Amino acid sequence: MSEPSLFPGAITDVAGLRVGHFTDARRPTGCSVVLCPQGVACGVDVRGAAPGTRETDLLRPDNLVEHVHALLLTGGSAFGLDAASGVVRWLEERGHGLGVGPAVVPIVPAAVLFDLWIGDHRIRPDAAAGYAACEAASHAPPAQGSVGAGAGASAGKLFGIDRAMKGGIGTASLTVGPITVGALIAVNPTGDVIDPATGQVIAGTRGADGRPRSATRAIAAGEIPPRALPGMATTIGIIATDARLTKAQCQKLATMAHNGLARSIDPVHTMADGDTLFALATGTSGRPGDMTVLGALAATVTARAVLNAVRAATGLSDPPLPSARDLGLA
Repeated sequence: MSEPSLFPGAITDVAGLRVGHFTDARRPTGCSVVLCPQGVACGVDVRGAAPGTRETDLLRPDNLVEHVHALLLTGGSAFGLDAASGVVRWLEERGHGLGVGPAVVPIVPAAVLFDLWIGDHRIRPDAAAGYAACEAASHAPPAQGSVGAGAGASAGKLFGIDRAMKGGIGTASLTVGPITVGALIAVNPTGDVIDPATGQVIAGTRGADGRPRSATRAIAAGEIPPRALPGMATTIGIIATDARLTKAQCQKLATMAHNGLARSIDPVHTMADGDTLFALATGTSGRPGDMTVLGALAATVTARAVLNAVRAATGLSDPPLPSARDLGLA
């Protein structure tokens, strides 16, 4: 099997960030953490109709807290939010967080995806998993594919999990002048992953021949999928830049980054997905950054990270979830 062709760069190209994965050895699930213990501005945009999140209300521009100290992406559906407690504990032990009276309170927003299809659903990321992801965090480019929050991810579930393919987690970055923008995306959509350059489905709904095809085209031709269970999917991710942004600007950056999901996933933001993107700004470049330029870069690296996620993924046999590499599409 040939190595996948991946877009270059990683979210860790943004100075000041560390990324760590925890992948459970007992079944395909896990979590991924982006550590920014110094405190950074952050925003969020939730587009899917079935989100599972923690600490997103405080990211509204009109609310008090200005900085976060880590962000968590996790499998395990709503159960997986427990992993954020481990990240909070790891940060508190090291004195990182918001000073509130005698206490230091780490701010750790999180988002979950649904991966309970695969293996024993009673095994899901917990506080120990979140802590372990922090212990593993480094400035090195993070592993991609079937690791961390992408370990149990799948794509193309509109016509059922038995016709889906393997999803995963991916990263990419771009540097233009003094500004870097990166993304880390856990790809687990109801819809298909599409290469925007060619329109080809590279991970999605499989037809009778076992090859991926466009679910949207099938619907347009009159093939109606079964009713999807709410929350059975979800793509979640983090956009980061070293530009100096306000909390409100970070929220706008998250909104613009969703254009990258729209380019690379079809259909996206469905009733069964809880698609959520965070955006953070470290300010380490010392430059304010132009929001139009940053938004364009954010959408591009988001789409690239989506493609990297499925190209690097490893297929599963139970349930049968072939990867793009298995089918020669990576």
